[in-house]
Amino acid sequence: MNKLALSKFSLWLILAAWIVPAKSQEVTKVGTTAAKFLNIPVGARATAIGGAFAAIANDATAAYWNPGALSRLDQNELYFMHSNYFADINLEYLSAVFPWEGFGTIGLSLTSLNMAEMMVTTVDDPEGLSGATFDAGSFAFGVSFSRSLTDRFSIGATAKYISENIAKSKATGMAIDIGTIFTTPFRDIRLGVSVSNFGQKLRITGEDLLVQKDIDPSINGNNESINANLSTDRFDLPLTLRLGLAYDPVKTENNRFTVALDALHPNDNSESLNAGAEWALLKERFFLRGGYRNLFLEDNENSYTAGFGLRYASQAVTFRMDYAYASLERLQSIHQFGFSLLF
Repeated sequence: MNKLALSKFSLWLILAAWIVPAKSQEVTKVGTTAAKFLNIPVGARATAIGGAFAAIANDATAAYWNPGALSRLDQNELYFMHSNYFADINLEYLSAVFPWEGFGTIGLSLTSLNMAEMMVTTVDDPEGLSGATFDAGSFAFGVSFSRSLTDRFSIGATAKYISENIAKSKATGMAIDIGTIFTTPFRDIRLGVSVSNFGQKLRITGEDLLVQKDIDPSINGNNESINANLSTDRFDLPLTLRLGLAYDPVKTENNRFTVALDALHPNDNSESLNAGAEWALLKERFFLRGGYRNLFLEDNENSYTAGFGLRYASQAVTFRMDYAYASLERLQSIHQFGFSLLF
């Protein structure tokens, strides 16, 4: 594929991804999409730099941020993240990446959102005295593939199965993420583009929607308890376009300083910017990070982010530990821990 064809393909991808969600912005859709857990940032490193990661994405979390960048990984990597979310909600992310020389890079990922059991309350039992409980959760399983088409341009995709459940009802569906990354000739500035959660609408079904109905109350003597299923609406997935830039103004043998900026265009909110920076010290052994999420977003509930990382490398394996802190305007702050093993 020549450079002209690559340029045309990248332009087509950007325009198509921008036009599709733009049509849905004619009427505000804030809070109307399903599977919103798909928009929760994963990876303590990416979270610490404010989610400005589309043009960096050089670890196993690229399957989430920009699958096109997976082909730039040159080692097998296992990654695990745990996040203490507000309201006793826990978020876990697990991914594995396997580069195959001459073929491409394959990745597997699992995102899980879960919470403690809750008491069943009703109009007749508002205190939950019956002792009955229910649970709720969401997960997404993804398979990724990425390939470098040139030494500067890479493309990839993640196909994923999505499921959300509450009590005895659930909604399932399929979606795809597409991403590209390009290293420009100008000071090796990186440009990343990704479209996340393009897929079918979700509809919740299950036993909890089963009711007894009198199909014709005007008739006496008929069966007044016919089994019937309530039909719910279908809701869009949280489709998001990311345009990212990353640049290393300082890059020496001992130190590296990276700045990054992501522009976000979601189908269920207004546009905003994520900004962040990473300072790598002692030959990529110690990292300091900071950023800010959703700049210029009206009624923004997010705020600044910060974190650090440690990296230990031997001849056989490399281990990395990352921590991120994300401040929220009204809810309790978020803590994320990430662990990577490269071999």
